[in-house]
Amino acid sequence: MTESRPEPYEALPEDWDRAVAIVAHPDDLEYGAAAAIARWTRQGKHITYVMVTSGEAGIDGIEPDKCRPLREAEQIESARIVGVDSVEFLGYPDGVIEYGLPLRRDLSRVVRRHRPDIVITGNFRDTWGGVALNQADHIAVGRAVVDAVRDAGNRWVFHELIAEGHQPWGGVRAVWAGGSPDSRHAVDTTEDFAKGVASLEAHAAYLAGLGDGQMGNAAEFLEGMARASGTRLGTRFAAAFEVFPMG
Repeated sequence: MTESRPEPYEALPEDWDRAVAIVAHPDDLEYGAAAAIARWTRQGKHITYVMVTSGEAGIDGIEPDKCRPLREAEQIESARIVGVDSVEFLGYPDGVIEYGLPLRRDLSRVVRRHRPDIVITGNFRDTWGGVALNQADHIAVGRAVVDAVRDAGNRWVFHELIAEGHQPWGGVRAVWAGGSPDSRHAVDTTEDFAKGVASLEAHAAYLAGLGDGQMGNAAEFLEGMARASGTRLGTRFAAAFEVFPMG
């Protein structure tokens, strides 16, 4: 009996200039996508991070009001390591994000302000490869990102944004969801893998708050995923993305 092999990944296009990465929490991008972002900023692309929450409910031993500035500072440093100098926090409450019109409106405003070619988000499928359940905030934000990108190009949806000075933007070519179990594309992160590891390690308080055994060694944890994706792309390391074409 022949053992089936997973299909090879297709390389992501890199003929673009601007991207916005929108995720639920500080650290969401650092489980693979950050190494790809390091590659793209090294190429001269401009990328902005937008965190829907500040991750203030993410450390059991630190109350939210004290945790919020700590996690924001860790995310800003993490972004700096991979060449991103603009990090925004929308201030939604961590752990209880609801998909709906207010979130779509706020994310549509983000897209209209930044006018990116590509929007990056995280996995918003129900599971991580059919093994572990995904978290509710990730699912709500990812779904809202896809819808908000379409909303951003329609002047009759959230037309109040025009009154604020945010003209429609239909120039987003695709939404890329990093780490999706339905990924069919990837990017070579071999040269930038170490920066991706350092960007995760910058979330020191958060990782410490996870407790012994949940993360282990950051480099080893990330290497397992990067090597598996690299095998399917034909490189040493890679970051995988599910592509949602727009426009």
